[in-house]
Amino acid sequence: MTVTRAEHCVIACAEAWRDAGEVLASPMGLIPSLGARLARLTFSPDLLLTDGEAMLVAPDGTVEGWLPYRRHLALVTGGKRHVMMGASQLDRHGNQNISCVGDWARPRRQLLGVRGAPVNTLNNPTSYWVPRHSARVFVERVDMVCGVGYDRAAGARFHRVERVVTNLGVFDFATPDRSMRLVSLHPGVTAGEVRDATGFAPVIPDEVPYTRDPTAGELRLIREVLDPGRAREREVRS
Repeated sequence: MTVTRAEHCVIACAEAWRDAGEVLASPMGLIPSLGARLARLTFSPDLLLTDGEAMLVAPDGTVEGWLPYRRHLALVTGGKRHVMMGASQLDRHGNQNISCVGDWARPRRQLLGVRGAPVNTLNNPTSYWVPRHSARVFVERVDMVCGVGYDRAAGARFHRVERVVTNLGVFDFATPDRSMRLVSLHPGVTAGEVRDATGFAPVIPDEVPYTRDPTAGELRLIREVLDPGRAREREVRS
């Protein structure tokens, strides 16, 4: 059975929480949410999911418990949460911008604002989801630092940018200078496409594997349980 690009992206996001133990997953966006729920149903059964407010929930939304704000903050600031955020801009060291485009003192475009990005990145593991990989997103220098990258996080106890998942592939920062490295290509994508769509030179090994296919069981969960309406295919087109 043919696996779509969107389904490879769901798998790549799910892998961010593999064997995570009892940590709070905070996926932002459809594909990351599908990934977190898939991970909970398969290889990370202790993962904690929320309804976005004050309840701990099962992958189907059934309430499992109460998460008061004070307890939520304890998880956030104590390294017991793994958030997957979006990014309007990302640079080679994982600095993220979701606030503005252009000079921050007089921006050309106003975006979401800094929000909780500094606290997220300095206090718990963070990953990023970018549905449209382009040189407008992956830039040499972000216009404003919201999420903190490796070159600015000295001494932050729980800082860790785990991975970046895009519609082209998966990246990490496991290099000597903590710059972005291509880890896997989604099937059908070439290293040249990644290079051309990135505004800086990412580290690209001589041999890059493909993102793994979902198992038959995972594919059934994605298609029949988690997203029978195929909303994933509208976010990432094959």
